[in-house]
Amino acid sequence: MKNEHRTMSDFEQKRSELRRRHEELLTRKNIPSMQGNGIYTKYTYPCITAEHTPLEWRYDFNEHSNPYLMQRIMINATLNSGAIKLNNKYLLMVRVEGADRKSFFAVAESPNGIDHFRFWEEPVTMPDDIIPATNIYDMRLTAHQDGYIYGVFCAERHDENHPNDLSAATATAGIARTKDLKNWQRLPDLKARSQQRNVVLHPEFVNGKYAFYTRPQDGFINAGSGGGIGWALVDDITRAEVLNETIINARHYHTIMEVKNGEGPHPIKTPYGWLHLAHGVRGCASGLRYVLYLYMTALDEPTRVIAQPGGYFLAPEGEEYVGDVMNVVFSNGWIVDEDGRVLIYYASSDTRMHVAVSSVDKLVDYCMHTPQDGFSTTASVDTIKQLIAKNKVYEHPFE
Repeated sequence: MKNEHRTMSDFEQKRSELRRRHEELLTRKNIPSMQGNGIYTKYTYPCITAEHTPLEWRYDFNEHSNPYLMQRIMINATLNSGAIKLNNKYLLMVRVEGADRKSFFAVAESPNGIDHFRFWEEPVTMPDDIIPATNIYDMRLTAHQDGYIYGVFCAERHDENHPNDLSAATATAGIARTKDLKNWQRLPDLKARSQQRNVVLHPEFVNGKYAFYTRPQDGFINAGSGGGIGWALVDDITRAEVLNETIINARHYHTIMEVKNGEGPHPIKTPYGWLHLAHGVRGCASGLRYVLYLYMTALDEPTRVIAQPGGYFLAPEGEEYVGDVMNVVFSNGWIVDEDGRVLIYYASSDTRMHVAVSSVDKLVDYCMHTPQDGFSTTASVDTIKQLIAKNKVYEHPFE
């Protein structure tokens, strides 16, 4: 029988090249950055970008219905990802934003937490609350003491009190729970007197109740009278309502958090206290600047701050500064390994995901031994002078 060798069509060649380049991106090894501050190590490449999303989400690979091999659905950004280690896999609950501005959740999995992230076959289908949201995003994942994994996220709707203002929005905290990140039970949104875009579930019961970190806001964007990171106890998470809210980490004038601040992922429990990662926002000439900072609270009293280094812990650098929303870093996910390694996942400029690596010991040391903000130039200079005086002892160590 005569052998026939079929030549690939132009469409098939383009499709094959697309798949080759995509696989090359997914399997690229991430390289530690040579620059460092001793607190954490950043990595050279973003760990997840819009280009990491599956080709099948973006392209119709049928030559008859898409003869030019166009992207039928464009992905704009991958950002603000919750994180969890499950079945020995590093999983990010990625906020994926389409070109249509709608965000959705999708799980990306890595064998090592640094690179080789691959999205699961399909995005998450999140059940609606009684009143469906227009947009949902920024999920925090908490493996709670009650045995469920909870996802707490922002649910955004048009503000019907301003029907003619198409930019007017309201925000509530959506709540859902799962055991596998695939099958989700939607619970009613958190009820609160103020708008809540930034809510995090504490991993343990406190006095037999569920505990939430909140960020009370007068409006969708502006904190207004909202004083900082709040704390609220809830009897029943299936009908969660904030009745009493206490500010545990306040905003301050002329600091990295004078406009607003909010909890990032849920805190890490250490022998020395609860380790918190949060974001701070201030205004500047180019708009709002988002940075990350750390603080610690007491193990036996999670509302009592016991350490808080002054200034930011991580800020946009180099290419991180550029993107859809400039001058922003934001984190709502980190993972602690059994050996104490901490993987900090953060988005830059609402566009792409990065990873920085530290350890529990380093982060606790940073919190406990870094000077606090003295809230004035005089105090800052005094702090630097104290360090200079301390270092004089080591000016000539071998003499």
